[in-house]
Amino acid sequence: MSASWRPDLPYNKLPPPPSAEVLETRAVLKAAITANAALARLEQAVASIPNPTVLINTIALLEAQASSEIENIVTTTDALFRHINSDDGADPATKETLRYRTALRVGYSSMVERGLTTSTAIAVCSTLKGTEMGLRALPGTRVGNPITGDITYSPPEGHDLIAEKLHEWERFIHADDGLDPVVRMAAAHYQFEAIHPFTDGNGRTGRLLNVLMLVHAGLLTQPLLYLSRYLIDTKDDYYRLLLAVTAEGAWEEWVLYILKGVEESSRWTVRKITAIRALQDDFASRARAASKGGADSELQSVLFEQPYCRIAMVMERCRVSRPTASKWLGALAEAGLLAEVKVGRDRLFVNREFLDLLMRPEV
Repeated sequence: MSASWRPDLPYNKLPPPPSAEVLETRAVLKAAITANAALARLEQAVASIPNPTVLINTIALLEAQASSEIENIVTTTDALFRHINSDDGADPATKETLRYRTALRVGYSSMVERGLTTSTAIAVCSTLKGTEMGLRALPGTRVGNPITGDITYSPPEGHDLIAEKLHEWERFIHADDGLDPVVRMAAAHYQFEAIHPFTDGNGRTGRLLNVLMLVHAGLLTQPLLYLSRYLIDTKDDYYRLLLAVTAEGAWEEWVLYILKGVEESSRWTVRKITAIRALQDDFASRARAASKGGADSELQSVLFEQPYCRIAMVMERCRVSRPTASKWLGALAEAGLLAEVKVGRDRLFVNREFLDLLMRPEV
């Protein structure tokens, strides 16, 4: 255990991550090769989808759902996609989870325009929480065991000190030291969570920054790694290993855990993308046989950018009249390809096969 750390006292002497010589053990380097190869296959799978909006709308929303669930903000996949265009009528958990997807777009734009910095983290957290989030200024923040109530960690205190620690985090992210970028992401994630710079939203902000770091490093062109699924499946290990770095300096076990997560998440996401692509091809064939509109490529795009579709959306995207859009969707519903659902005065057409695929955890 670090001589300068006690769980009940602010860890103001939190050091920056160690050097590459410490982080890149033989076991870590071996795991990093596998993780990088899996990311490369994911990048190839993403490139195989002609319309990337399909993945941006779906994989990103699944990531939002899992990352929020880690913080006990629980909603359903169906509710998220039902309210993807408007959160009117959505419950608070669904609204907060939908903000994660918005925060991903905000963070990506901030990273492209200004690089991956503290300002990116602030923009992400502010979007997640729906209010301007500055760095913590008041003392007294403690992280505790939700069952026993025991204090397990006390992050650094003081606005200026937290800003200084975030500058160390930035320098580590951008260091030109030859460290493998996935290993860097793992170490940087620990560092961000240990700094705990905001009064709320640190976990979700840190997990969102993970995928942005991979994009920043050039390993992905789009932030489409569904890593939070792995983290929620191993939630106890996630928190145990985070604390072990602080208490015991157990960097290797933590980095190996994250590298395994990147590998498994990449493989899972590739399988999901492959299943989406196969369903798209099969659906298109059946849609062409069922309706003249089924041959319209833009309609096919609309029906796979999200599972729920409105007549107005088809009118706008396909540039057709309301009667034509209604006829196209109605014919697909009659053929069993879509399910028609009435919500108030509105008619929704649900691509149930696509929704079921997205909700299926074993893919």
